[in-house]
Amino acid sequence: MIKVSILYPFREGGRFDSEYYATHHMPLAARLFGDACKGWSIDIGINAGPPGTPPPYVAIGHFLFETLDAFYEVFKQHNKTLVDDIPNYFDGGNGTILISEIKVSV
Repeated sequence: MIKVSILYPFREGGRFDSEYYATHHMPLAARLFGDACKGWSIDIGINAGPPGTPPPYVAIGHFLFETLDAFYEVFKQHNKTLVDDIPNYFDGGNGTILISEIKVSV
């Protein structure tokens, strides 16, 4: 199983609309990815550990795919639509993508 994570860095005074991200952008991506997407979730950053410290990331979106090829196949078809939607919820660029292999799931 492959997890594709998009990490949005925290920036003092930056804008991230978590409501839009949760109710519009992520469901749009999941719909476009279709059956290739095996699940998705969102993490909203709270802090960096010590109370009162800003989180390193304001949000992280996760998608699950069986294989890396399955992700690439659907992403290249819908990349423009998804990237064009980013300014609707985030004013700090495109975020950073991390692709990882899930070894253990409980």
